[in-house]
Amino acid sequence: MRLVFVIFIFLTSTLSGCIGEDDISPEKRGIPGGLALACLQDSKFTKMELHFLYEENYDPIGMDLVKTRINEVCDKPNGIKIKAEMVDFTIDTSWTDDDVRDARWKHGGNAMGSSTLHWYFLFPKGTYSDDSVLGVAVDASTIAIFKDSVEEAEGFLGRPSAEDVERSVTVHEAGHLLGLVNLVYTSPIDHEDENHKGHSNNEDSVMYWAINSNDVGNFISGELPDEFDNADKSDLEGMASGELKTKNQLWT
Repeated sequence: MRLVFVIFIFLTSTLSGCIGEDDISPEKRGIPGGLALACLQDSKFTKMELHFLYEENYDPIGMDLVKTRINEVCDKPNGIKIKAEMVDFTIDTSWTDDDVRDARWKHGGNAMGSSTLHWYFLFPKGTYSDDSVLGVAVDASTIAIFKDSVEEAEGFLGRPSAEDVERSVTVHEAGHLLGLVNLVYTSPIDHEDENHKGHSNNEDSVMYWAINSNDVGNFISGELPDEFDNADKSDLEGMASGELKTKNQLWT
């Protein structure tokens, strides 16, 4: 599959935006990828719950797809459940990383409760502080997807549609919680984009760097990727087996 651009805008080679700044709160909540092994392995957490917290009229549409993609790579013998809840986040303008963290921990619980691992996906009104960013992973269990920006990223004549963009961005951010790409490990495969750290250089991977920017709407042919590619999966398998050393884990 090849994706064609009508406009190609180079983004800066920073992790800010798609991957949030370090958590400096007194309670350690980890970095994106900090609960990768907790998901990939089953020695502690045999179940998982994906919590989707959304503002009224901001219902997430990619819940089942995210569950499928996580189930494909994570070992959860007692299953993965989706829990969706409408909430009032009170912020409807610009969001910072700290705003996302505060909202998640206000409305959500411990990420590591008993034998169940909990990840949170927020769908608020408003945009990220950098409004070219469609989604952000801010700690080891927290993601926000900005649907107002996603709507603006829809391609010419609806190709890709806002729905397709949202699905890809949601899986993309889940990939960061899994540690992709090279966030908490070093891959033996050369697939990290040298100008966009933490992202893939393969346009057929959902971890491709452009997926999470408003540039994604400039794709005019082919479907947006919503799956991890072979290199991504190889990394995840290596982390799960212990072949790849995994750092900065809240639990091992």
